[in-house]
Amino acid sequence: MALLAVATASLAAGAAKTSPDGKYEDLRRFSQVLDLVERHYVKDVSRADLINGALKGMLSALDPHSTFMTPEEYKEMHENTAGEFFGVGIEMTLENGQVTVLTPIDDTPAFRAGVQPGDLILSINGQPTQELSLSEVASRIRGPKGTEVELTLLRANSKTPHTVRIVRDAIPLVSVKSRKLEDGYYWVRLSRFAEPTSEELRKALNQAVRESEKTGGLKGIVLDLRNNPGGLLDQAVDVSDMFLSSGNIVSIKGRDGGIQHVYTAKNQADDIKVPLVVLINAGSASASEIVAGALRDQKRALIVGERSFGKGSVQNLIPLMDKSGLKLTVALYYTPNGSSIQAEGIVPDVDVPFEAPREQDKDGDRLLVREKDLNRHLENGKQPRSGKQKTENEGREQLERDNQLRMALNLVKSLPRMSGIR
Repeated sequence: MALLAVATASLAAGAAKTSPDGKYEDLRRFSQVLDLVERHYVKDVSRADLINGALKGMLSALDPHSTFMTPEEYKEMHENTAGEFFGVGIEMTLENGQVTVLTPIDDTPAFRAGVQPGDLILSINGQPTQELSLSEVASRIRGPKGTEVELTLLRANSKTPHTVRIVRDAIPLVSVKSRKLEDGYYWVRLSRFAEPTSEELRKALNQAVRESEKTGGLKGIVLDLRNNPGGLLDQAVDVSDMFLSSGNIVSIKGRDGGIQHVYTAKNQADDIKVPLVVLINAGSASASEIVAGALRDQKRALIVGERSFGKGSVQNLIPLMDKSGLKLTVALYYTPNGSSIQAEGIVPDVDVPFEAPREQDKDGDRLLVREKDLNRHLENGKQPRSGKQKTENEGREQLERDNQLRMALNLVKSLPRMSGIR
């Protein structure tokens, strides 16, 4: 869920910090411990592994989002924001030293296996995750397509862990989905902020504009950022800019408290100027909170749902000479009105807890998921619905299952229509 500002660093050896007597006491102590471990530890460990472990420990002691990455892990980090990789499709974070599912990515093996936001990942193929860094957890969950990984999960409000076996598959990084809810009103979901997100969003909005021309034009957008763990800073800025014509989007302040950079909106010919409602929840983090905060503070959108995650820090990706790298927290971001949401989150204008659709059966309440809801389900042999009918029916079915979306649609329809629709 890291908010990443990709940076290239030129690394040169600098003067080490010395103690008042001019001796490198801290470095000497480190060297002494390294030597003792190399000579006396019960197993033979390479110096490279010891140094990598020391670097991981140093970075992880700073905050949950700073980390040292080996060349393989650094490569995987880039694959997370561009392209495709093989795994199960889980966004994770560290909370109180526990590996926690932030969200399963839509239409992935983890999503279909029923992994839920807030699940604790206790072990991977029998290995406890408490022994692993977050990047090590990600590396072990990933693997060749078609292979199986076993996860032991503990769900919120449950006392008993459960085990799921998930077959790895290609994880596409499609980050934007859209669907017509009613004539002129569209649901647009952003599941992450990766390199192609703003381009995908612009295409979805252009399509919505074209489709709605036959029914009186585009009238409103519900922008769904629920369970969106964030991603790239520049994508959050570009997404916000599509709905704003001027004013600040986000400012970044570093260790001295001074403003390092302010991102502002530009007046663009294709800015979307229809009424807008933004959906958020506890899984909306980082870049999602930048977008929600900017649109809220500029009074451009109504924020609906539940308080967001509250990650207001910025990480730089810094490559090292051996192709390893650092993900280092370098600043905090602030919404246009000057408030930081670090550990606070975005509070919605309209608080609407999610109510999962349920039905009764012999086992009691269960989530209402049917065969037709499954990805790539088989049709029943009847005459297939036309694309238009299918899309309209899917929109209605989605509204029936999602109380937050129903509220968002009602609210966006009641907002005053803004001038200047393209």
